[in-house]
Amino acid sequence: MRHLNEYRDPAIARDLVSAIRRTATREWSIMEICGGQTHSIVRNGIDTLLAGKVRLIHGPGCPVCVTPAAAIDHAIEIARRPEVILCSFGDMLRVPGTTRSLLHAKSEGADIRILYSPLDAVKLARENPAREVVFFAVGFETTTPVHATAVLHAERYQLANFSLLNSHTLVPPALDAILSAEGCEVQAILAAGHVCTIAGWREYQPIAAHRRVPIVVTGFEPADLLNGILAAVEQLESGRAQVENRYSRAVRPDGNPLARQNVQRVFEVCDREWRGIGTIPASGLRLRPEYARFDAALRWPASTHSESAPSACIAGLVLQGRAKPVECPAFGNACTPDLPLGAPMVSSEGVCAAYYQYAHLPHTA
Repeated sequence: MRHLNEYRDPAIARDLVSAIRRTATREWSIMEICGGQTHSIVRNGIDTLLAGKVRLIHGPGCPVCVTPAAAIDHAIEIARRPEVILCSFGDMLRVPGTTRSLLHAKSEGADIRILYSPLDAVKLARENPAREVVFFAVGFETTTPVHATAVLHAERYQLANFSLLNSHTLVPPALDAILSAEGCEVQAILAAGHVCTIAGWREYQPIAAHRRVPIVVTGFEPADLLNGILAAVEQLESGRAQVENRYSRAVRPDGNPLARQNVQRVFEVCDREWRGIGTIPASGLRLRPEYARFDAALRWPASTHSESAPSACIAGLVLQGRAKPVECPAFGNACTPDLPLGAPMVSSEGVCAAYYQYAHLPHTA
């Protein structure tokens, strides 16, 4: 299977591991941003195979993990309204809000439905004109275009009963915030290939230049990741700090122009709160004023919320790459995928879920 099996070839992976170990004259600290990359790294034992030469630091991971508790509380409030059908991607249902999750609200009678696309929510709104259909729009740059398309379709069909509860986040500002934090130990970045497929990689150039940190765009299979790590190590060893695209089969410098055009038409940049990190300026998207009629937060403003994580949960530190899941006292006992205390244990791309599922597996070079 072209473009898949060759990136899982053990012989190619071993050669890349050997090349990294030969090239690195010291241990370098490299952060991967995407939770899909984290799962691949832990599942394939890449962090173990490179021990002593590369320390892999896990970043924010996925939009599910960084959606603040207040946003989930707001979604629950809206879902409890009798006229509302609240739709969401499946991972969001079990993420804890301040005191409960959307799954709890569903068990108590709220009409909450799992959909695979916001376009299905537009269809649902057309089929149920007497109900208000709200889609909980969570995502990085990867899923933003389909949310923009949903709004454009709702406009086309003149739907008055469709809206988005928007919690979109942008990766480059968060990456810059992490790199600028006091005590940051990250020396290079692996950028997420699927994000860059949409948004391109030019936005990373000022960050690499200003922070003097190499940024390498890479994919998700073992050979992809090892190739990206090798490129990062080569830059670090030579004192360079550039953006390098090692996922050229999918990523272009300017990403997907049509997708970006639709996003820019529907959304504008705003400040956004990130769970466990705080508010990051210009790191989110909101609907433009001309599309405000599709904004669920304006239709039903939120009550006052206070962010509070369980005292035993260190998800905030994990999401910033400042702690490993296994350093959390609740990991694997008080916090499991069945009874999660924090979002990274819930999401299919969460770092705690990756460690819980794969970290016990034996790996050999």
